[in-house]
Amino acid sequence: QVQLVESGGGLVQAGGSLRLSCAASGRTFSNYAMGWFRQAPGKEREFVAAITWSGSSTAYADSVKGRFTISRDNPKNTVLLQTNNLKPEDTAVYYCAAGSRYSSDRSKYAYWGQGTPVTVSS
Repeated sequence: QVQLVESGGGLVQAGGSLRLSCAASGRTFSNYAMGWFRQAPGKEREFVAAITWSGSSTAYADSVKGRFTISRDNPKNTVLLQTNNLKPEDTAVYYCAAGSRYSSDRSKYAYWGQGTPVTVSS
């Protein structure tokens, strides 16, 4: 089992930044690919970013490319999502997830956190 706890969400004005953090515990963190997903009210949960177990490869949704950056610190069992130039359409609950495969497909991730809400005002 892997336990994931997100933090860092909040209310920010358009154009602002937030740094989301996900702390992992349980099984060896470095064994897992990590992903960030988000879910806006009334919408499906969607892929945001993913990173391989080593951090050597990353992937982003087109809607956040160039604005968001995913990174990980394996000794600290942490994955980060730096969000810059936030837009009102980025408003959602953000979830981190751990899985055995690096993917944008949420079904490939077995472990999920409870989420941290991000609200971007215009």
